[in-house]
Amino acid sequence: MKRTASEERVASSGNGFVYVVVGLAAMAIGIFMLLSRPSPMMGGLFGLCMLLGAWCLAGQYMLQPNQAVLLTLFGSYRGTDRSEGLRWANPFYSRRRLSLRARNLNMPTLKVNDKRGNPVEIAAVVVWRVENTAQAVFDVEDYESYVQVQAESAIRSIASLYAYDHGEEHEVTLRGGGDEVSHELAKELGVRLAKAGVVVDEARLTHLAYAPEIAPAMLRRQQAEAVIAARKTIVLGAVSMVEMALNELERKDVVKLDEERKAAMVSNLLVVLCGTEEAAPVINTGTLYS
Repeated sequence: MKRTASEERVASSGNGFVYVVVGLAAMAIGIFMLLSRPSPMMGGLFGLCMLLGAWCLAGQYMLQPNQAVLLTLFGSYRGTDRSEGLRWANPFYSRRRLSLRARNLNMPTLKVNDKRGNPVEIAAVVVWRVENTAQAVFDVEDYESYVQVQAESAIRSIASLYAYDHGEEHEVTLRGGGDEVSHELAKELGVRLAKAGVVVDEARLTHLAYAPEIAPAMLRRQQAEAVIAARKTIVLGAVSMVEMALNELERKDVVKLDEERKAAMVSNLLVVLCGTEEAAPVINTGTLYS
């Protein structure tokens, strides 16, 4: 049989200040009657007034903004009070305070495998708060521990769905798709923590790096890819400059070049433009064909 989630309901509570006044007034009346006219009957009334006053004062409790009190009577859930200020409820009620404020969970660095099986180190911060107090108390053993365990599990699950930084074309990666990864992490946490009556306001990665055992190799790969990308840019620029030089020479009729001389000129210009060292001029005293 599938167990249903606990439902939060509003507790029946009263204004604490009213009960303070009633309780003090009852005690004052009882003392006044006993002192003004001592008798067994007045003694009984005095006792009743004291009991009434104690009843009114014993049920007092105070709530700050974004706090709640969960009330139970002999194990039976009677409701949750979210009203601010001095409140009163049946003194026999058991009270459990819960904070409804947003909390930060700063997860420690975890070592997980990304989509391609590479070990990476990842950490995240999760902003969460209790929304359903009945679920938080009755449906899980310890909702704070539950949040921590499920957050770790969700981070591991999300990390395995994305590559670290080298995915296929237009593929979201852990390093490049920060907003989308954070959104999916918050969504995954929301589903997992709904059982505990907890909502996730935000979840973001705070640390992301390759694991130490593969970090040097990945660094060399990144450096090689950077060099290749730079060379590609240099070659594209050099080809454009060579093309522009040939077009200008031909347009201004500076010199007539046949195909062989053009090829030699292109080769020399590409060497000069793409070389890593400064080019040294060479004086040619002969001709291209001798």
